[in-house]
Amino acid sequence: MNDRTRGGATDEGEARGRADADVRGRVDAEVGGRTTGDIDRRDGMSADTARRGRDTREIDRSGEPIGEHRRSGRLLISRDIGRKMPTDPTMTEDRKLLEPTPAEKPGFLGTDPWRALRILSEFVEGFDALAAIGPAITIFGSARVAEGDPAYDTAREIGRLLAEDGYAVITGGGPGVMEAANRGCQEGGGLSVGCNIELPHEQSINAYVDLGVEFRYFFARKVMFVKYADGFVILPGGYGTMDELMEALTLIQTGKIQHFPVVLVGSAFFAGFLEWVRAKLLGEGMISPDDLDLIQVTDDPKEVVEIIRKAGRRRERAAAEQADVSAP
Repeated sequence: MNDRTRGGATDEGEARGRADADVRGRVDAEVGGRTTGDIDRRDGMSADTARRGRDTREIDRSGEPIGEHRRSGRLLISRDIGRKMPTDPTMTEDRKLLEPTPAEKPGFLGTDPWRALRILSEFVEGFDALAAIGPAITIFGSARVAEGDPAYDTAREIGRLLAEDGYAVITGGGPGVMEAANRGCQEGGGLSVGCNIELPHEQSINAYVDLGVEFRYFFARKVMFVKYADGFVILPGGYGTMDELMEALTLIQTGKIQHFPVVLVGSAFFAGFLEWVRAKLLGEGMISPDDLDLIQVTDDPKEVVEIIRKAGRRRERAAAEQADVSAP
């Protein structure tokens, strides 16, 4: 190739480069002007908004129609929601998952969605643990009594008799009446179950529990007491004991559970309460006369077991009748 040929090729390449640069300049000008505005307007943004860095959170749209939304999982959110909430709801779930974890305790551990998962886990663990325990009776009473107290000794005897009759015994897993019932159940060769609760002053599971389940939430624990029991035995106790008693009576009265005996043990202790129920609740029409029949009272551990047996037979008959009705 001679110098003329090489020079011609060089001139041609330079001309082509200048033409390409000119085209790029025109495209950049076009995109930077009208085209950008058009794109922004199609997205519901003005060119003025784009010049402010496309940050729609700077716009005050109070009282105006929300306009466009975007989806984030199951949420539908407006473009300017970020200025109305302390967190950024526009952050994608993947980004939330992959964000670095701070050295201190992550804030999400205290949020309601995370708390809901903990609640769900308590139900799952409770169901898994108790589903196969067989026939069982839940026994309630004070945590503040010690061995030698009449309530402790009675609970221990009831636990033993129920175990000998083929029942597991469920308690709150703590001291006092709960310990006594679990202890008696073990002495009778039965399965002793404790559903313990996290309290400000730690309540540890007593030494007579074969199967223990720990709970953070009272309501999850309450479900286990009812779901896996064939009846309640209530000995003298405080607010917690009365809470369980009234919850059981409410569930029976409203038809949520059936053929579920509730036995109060300690006629002297519960006399004032029963008199108040008759005088105030029944006397003022807050309950019906039949509601009084939901409670049975005794001082005899053997009678407790007999009441439980009778209720079991009624439950079996009801189940058989239901099966006959359902049969084709």
